[in-house]
Amino acid sequence: MEEKRNIKEMYKLWMENAIHDPDLLSELKKMGDDETEDAFYKDLSFGTGGLRGKIGAGTNRMNLYTVARASQGVSGYLLRSHSERGLTAVIAYDSRNKSECFSKAAAGIFASKGMKVYLYKELMPTPCLSFAVRRLKGNVGVMITASHNPAEYNGYKVYRSDGCQITVKEADEIQQEIQNIAFFEDIDPNGFQDGIKSGRIEYISEDLYTEYIEMVKKHAVSGYPVDKNLSIIYTPLNGAGLKPVVRILKECGFANMKLVKEQEQPDGNFPYCPYPNPEAASAMELGLSYCKTFGADLLLATDPDCDRAGAAVKDKDGEYRRLTADETGILLLDFICSQKIRQGVMPENPIFIQTIVTTDLAETIAAHYGVKTIHTLTGFKFIGEQIGRLEQEGREGDFIFGFEESCGYLSGSYVRDKDGVNAALLICEMSAYYKGQGITLPERLDELYQTYGYCGKFSCSFTFEGKAGFEKMKQIMNRLRQGVDRLGDQEICSVCDYMNEVDGLPASDVIKFHLERGSSVIVRPSGTEPKLKVYITVRGSDKNRVHFVKDGILEDLKQWFE
Repeated sequence: MEEKRNIKEMYKLWMENAIHDPDLLSELKKMGDDETEDAFYKDLSFGTGGLRGKIGAGTNRMNLYTVARASQGVSGYLLRSHSERGLTAVIAYDSRNKSECFSKAAAGIFASKGMKVYLYKELMPTPCLSFAVRRLKGNVGVMITASHNPAEYNGYKVYRSDGCQITVKEADEIQQEIQNIAFFEDIDPNGFQDGIKSGRIEYISEDLYTEYIEMVKKHAVSGYPVDKNLSIIYTPLNGAGLKPVVRILKECGFANMKLVKEQEQPDGNFPYCPYPNPEAASAMELGLSYCKTFGADLLLATDPDCDRAGAAVKDKDGEYRRLTADETGILLLDFICSQKIRQGVMPENPIFIQTIVTTDLAETIAAHYGVKTIHTLTGFKFIGEQIGRLEQEGREGDFIFGFEESCGYLSGSYVRDKDGVNAALLICEMSAYYKGQGITLPERLDELYQTYGYCGKFSCSFTFEGKAGFEKMKQIMNRLRQGVDRLGDQEICSVCDYMNEVDGLPASDVIKFHLERGSSVIVRPSGTEPKLKVYITVRGSDKNRVHFVKDGILEDLKQWFE
């Protein structure tokens, strides 16, 4: 009863005070009891990924007031933890609904606290934010994006001065600041315009964007003959990738490119790809139809904030095959290593960085080339942290590549997050190189399997919406920790619970089951969506055996998650 009464009180507070956005008042008036409870039963949580949630009215939603409150918490944390004056914030936003509005709200809050604010004048990819924070010597960066989530979502990601996302400790301290701030406190609807007039808010110059493009070009894998006439279909999935990806490819000589018109222009409703994630088959369908019409060699797709890139390629029979993130990653890793050695530019102590849920085959390939592998927790921010540590040691040049299982790739230390622009260029270079050799990418992938052994990697997720779903996810993780004997026809040899700080990594809600013959299953709650994510790796003699084992494991997991 107490919780229900508090929800009603909070709802009344919002009805009286949420006056700066007419859309919110209209939504509040139409809410039923269930909608009200879901919108107000908790505050939208702030973690290492910042905020992420559905756009709408309420404490558990992304809106002008949750963004303003988070910005007050971030500024409070900065002012408390920095003794020097003249703090600086850098802000960017993508194509999502309300993204520009939220970016201006954050800028107005920071400016009202005496901070200098640099803001991109138009939508930009997440890596451009990471780059700008470093170049402009910002104390903090904010990216307004929900990455690859469906259209009803938006988010607020926070970056440190080194261009990397905030740590767990920093997120906890910011969360504490946020909890001490009342909703609707110090909300000035004129904050942004006042900041522009006073000069505290300044738009980022086109020159800095060009500098970013030049830095991406610097990390091209050049130095070999290549057929730049590669036929490319590109879709930005109605996101922020259009301007930078088209520019980088054309300036690097890849002019034979057609755009998927329906998904070309920024549109936060994503009308032709409701789930704008290059990992998803549905997001690639329209692009694949273009490939078949024009007989293209390659389909490229980037997500709304252009930090992820997906690809589909033509095989030897002329059919199109979507590459998984792991397949693209191991192909790129092999390509980068082989070309650096061929060109004589491989560092003396090269480093490859991957997350714990990325395919184990990558480490095997890296070892073949004499490259050391560093493992991190799930999330590219942890790869960024490792790059930062190399920089502190004067060894950032040793970093040659990093990738994660969700279409995130990076081949340079100029940013500290995954970069879809960089990945798009690398994929085009690799595709053109092998085309010149008369080899398709699926054929090259088969060669890698023949050399290193067949390894199937599969990922899936189970959605648990709302308060009840949140509680059920916790119950499932607790049940898994109590013990499982078998998954499918595979005995569980050992269990690794990352809540116990395994291998020096911070505690994380991740469980890994080690199975027979080097196979494994990893389960973890998503940090940004109401989902449990599952990663299945199966080592086997051939594809049929691997898929048989995977299907058995998946059937058992479905019973656990019912």
